[in-house]
Amino acid sequence: MKPPSIPIEQASTKQDILEHLLRQGQASAIELAESLDISPQAIRRHLKDLETEGLIQHSAEHAAGMGRPQHIYQLSSKGRDRFPDRYNQFAVSFLDTLIETVGEDQVDQVLHKQWQRKGIEYRNQLGNGTLQERLEKLVLLRRSEGYVAEWYAVETNGQPSFIFTEYNCAIAHVAESFPSVCGHELEMFGAALNCTVERTHWMVDGEHRCGYLVRANS
Repeated sequence: MKPPSIPIEQASTKQDILEHLLRQGQASAIELAESLDISPQAIRRHLKDLETEGLIQHSAEHAAGMGRPQHIYQLSSKGRDRFPDRYNQFAVSFLDTLIETVGEDQVDQVLHKQWQRKGIEYRNQLGNGTLQERLEKLVLLRRSEGYVAEWYAVETNGQPSFIFTEYNCAIAHVAESFPSVCGHELEMFGAALNCTVERTHWMVDGEHRCGYLVRANS
C-alpha cells in the first residue's frame, strides 16, 4: 500500500521549523509561531509531528511569574543529521590511520595544504569586489555546498565589519576529534576574503553555530 503523501505546505513549514531551530538553537512554540507567522495551534501540530519523527526534542522551562512550564524545542541528533554533514566516522578513522602511519605533524601539514588550496579556489571565485560583495559571494558558495550560512553588517571601533555565521558543519565529526582543522578553516576564510577573520562562536565548544567577525585588514 502506498503511504499517504504529505502536502507541500506542511513539508515546507516543517522544514522552516527545523531551519529556525538550527539557526536559533532553541525556541518555544509561541516564538516559532511569531517568527514563521503561523498560528500557535498549527505550530503545535507540526511540532508534535516532528517530535514523533524524532527530529526535535523538548525540555520544560518555567517562565518567570508563571506556574505552568513551557516547552522549549531544539533539534535532536537525528534532526541535525537532516542537514548536510558530508564527513562521517570513516573520515575520523582515516585520519587516525594516517597519524599512526606518518605521524601527527605530517597529517597536520597535509590538512593545512588542503585548506590553502580551498582558500585559493574560493578567492578566485570571489573576485575583486568590495569586502561585502566578496562575503556575499562566499555565503552563496557555502550554501551551494550545503551549508546553512548567512551574514550581516556590524560596526567595530567605528569601522564597518560583518558577522559570518554557519549553522551546520560538514566536518563536524572530524573537528570533534581533530579541532586543529577548524584553525585551518579559519585561515582559509581569511585567505579567501583577503581580510581579517576572527572566531566568535564555535560548535566544538558546544554552541549551535560557528560564527566569525570579518573586517578589512588594518
